Amino acid sequence: MTAPAVVNFAPEKGSVEIREIQRPVIGPDDVLLEVANIGVCGSDLHQWTADHSWPVNYPVVLGHEFAGVIAELGSNVEAWKEGDRVVSETAAVIDQTNPMSRRGLYNLDPTRKGFGYGVNGAMTKFVKVPSRILHAVPDALPFEHACLTEPCCVAYNAVVKNARIEPGDRIVVLGPGTIGILCAAMARLCGAEVALVGLDSDRHRLKIAKQYGCEAIVGDAKPWAIERDGLGCDGVIDAAGASVTLKIAIDIVRPAGWISKVGWGRDPLGFSLDPLVQKNVTLQGSFSHNWPIWERVIALLASGQLDVRPIIGGVWPITQWQEAFEKMHNGEVVKSVLKPL
Repeated sequence: MTAPAVVNFAPEKGSVEIREIQRPVIGPDDVLLEVANIGVCGSDLHQWTADHSWPVNYPVVLGHEFAGVIAELGSNVEAWKEGDRVVSETAAVIDQTNPMSRRGLYNLDPTRKGFGYGVNGAMTKFVKVPSRILHAVPDALPFEHACLTEPCCVAYNAVVKNARIEPGDRIVVLGPGTIGILCAAMARLCGAEVALVGLDSDRHRLKIAKQYGCEAIVGDAKPWAIERDGLGCDGVIDAAGASVTLKIAIDIVRPAGWISKVGWGRDPLGFSLDPLVQKNVTLQGSFSHNWPIWERVIALLASGQLDVRPIIGGVWPITQWQEAFEKMHNGEVVKSVLKPL
């Protein structure tokens, strides 16, 4: 049995196409997941435009934000049954003996491989998933929303785990992409005053941030950051895909403040970090997520405390992947969602 899949087949720009692939064969500890919906991530776009900075195992099926129904169980799989509604984490391959994995921080295992670049992802009908990274999806949570659990977990890790927000803090989020908007929403849930900052071309996305109760700023965020006492904002979440925004973050954060950096930028910095030292600022990287974060985020989505509907720009059949990619790439929508045939 074959099914259409969105395949990134080479490192050159534009090397993505629909191909028919075989139904995966699962191992004893895996499940075969019938995909209901897949979110398009910025990393999928970067592999499509060939400006990514991570190794890719070509050819590979794209897609790591997905939810669906268990269609088949491996012989060793317990506590799950066919028909269960589930969402999957992204850590498809890990070394369970690695010290990071033993601590539950398998997202930081250097040998980790994820869906959509290391192993085949979910932009197709069926995907093979290790049962260890499955989470139950409540019946009341639509798959179109559940498939976006992963970017919500990225935001939770950056804002809740790798920052130190207190209610009443003034927080600036740089970069109004999916992760930036979700980081802003998460910071609001933590009780902070939040400004989301972007460029003139980001006005559509910034309007969406207002639905989460955030200030929307085009251009210079410093006046808002220093408004209270002239010293700067309490913290900055750098969710932009460019290295230069770190310089902005250092400039607008107050002495003894913090920066949580979740955005990737492959270009060299090209500026001095001395102000970081002089201001005694904490710079914290934030990468991926792990089991307890997923459980918390699913609870937030199911309860309605975190609503992803404002960022969803539409649902496209998987054969129309290019339109879905282009609308995200051009900034027409924040998040595109695909649906297998």
